[in-house]
Amino acid sequence: MANKINTSHTFHSLQSQVELELLEVLLESEDTTYPWNPTDDESEVYFDELEQQFGMEELLDEEMSTRSQTFYNQLDNLWSEVSNHSYYKCSMEHSLISSLQKSLHTAFAAGVPQGWLNEIATKAAEIFSPQQSMGEQLVQCVQSVLPTWAADDLFVLARPFAYAMRSSESHNMTSVINNVENREWTSLSEIEQAKVSIAIAYYALKQLDSFQSKA
Repeated sequence: MANKINTSHTFHSLQSQVELELLEVLLESEDTTYPWNPTDDESEVYFDELEQQFGMEELLDEEMSTRSQTFYNQLDNLWSEVSNHSYYKCSMEHSLISSLQKSLHTAFAAGVPQGWLNEIATKAAEIFSPQQSMGEQLVQCVQSVLPTWAADDLFVLARPFAYAMRSSESHNMTSVINNVENREWTSLSEIEQAKVSIAIAYYALKQLDSFQSKA
């Protein structure tokens, strides 16, 4: 009987101790003690610190909002510049191709299909580069209209134009064009069509060089 009483007493003591410790934890503040009496001097200091803290947070929020808006405005401006530049570049390329196609039509439309001329003009405008060799550019210009030809074979046909002296440039082109003049395009052999295509590509590249010099 005595053992039961002692055990019960011990249990209640432990329970009371746990409750006290729990209450102490609940009442204990992590940082500072909340001023329950607003009239105390310490309370005034506490609330002043809170106001300053909230004021700083508002300033930071306002600063972040302003900077964010500025950042997004800069992004919008950059995107607008990129879009305008892309549109301008695309417009210039389209205008250049159109001018070159008209030039080729005027010079060769009598004996060469229009689609053939347009394809050469478009490719010439796309790959034109004064720093690249003339032979390589000529081959690239005609590969799309002569897909069955090997690049090496086309380069052989392009040599008279790629390495010609200025005095012989006109002679080479006139010679090629005269050989097929007044003949149907479909009646030309593959090698004749290839030679004419290279001559047209050469003319197109020279026109582009002239356009660039005038720009």
